[in-house]
Amino acid sequence: MAHMNTMASDQFASLRLELRRGCLVMAVLAQLRSEHYGYTLKKELAQRGMDIDEGTLYPLLRRLESQGLLVSEWREEDKRNKRFYTLSADGKRVLKELLAEWHTINASVNRIVGRSVTTSFANCQVRLRHRPPRTSRSWDARSLSTRKQPSSDVTDIRC
Repeated sequence: MAHMNTMASDQFASLRLELRRGCLVMAVLAQLRSEHYGYTLKKELAQRGMDIDEGTLYPLLRRLESQGLLVSEWREEDKRNKRFYTLSADGKRVLKELLAEWHTINASVNRIVGRSVTTSFANCQVRLRHRPPRTSRSWDARSLSTRKQPSSDVTDIRC
């Protein structure tokens, strides 16, 4: 019996890690809408519930920069050289698309598991396209949780 609990625990840990990996890119990009160096980025993410190991963060920052989603520059601050990161124009576009996709996936999963749709975009405007008919309307994000439309696509999020 203990062996089964260990297997289930290991399996959960593996699946949890896979889920977190999928969210880390979006979380890092979202946090880099304002400039940060590595340590402050790690600290801000942790304060918002997204702990990330330095061995994961720094390679991720380098990869996102090599993909053109981030720009960085070295500057001296407090008598130390620090590399500051922020979103590039492509990074802003990709973040917007990822947030829209995240909202769509989250809404779908909530419908599948039988929960009402809620968002953390309380001060955002979300543009939805409903099928059918193929029209586009905009609602304040707070009203999304009461929306019963089963088939919609997020086309725009403005915060």
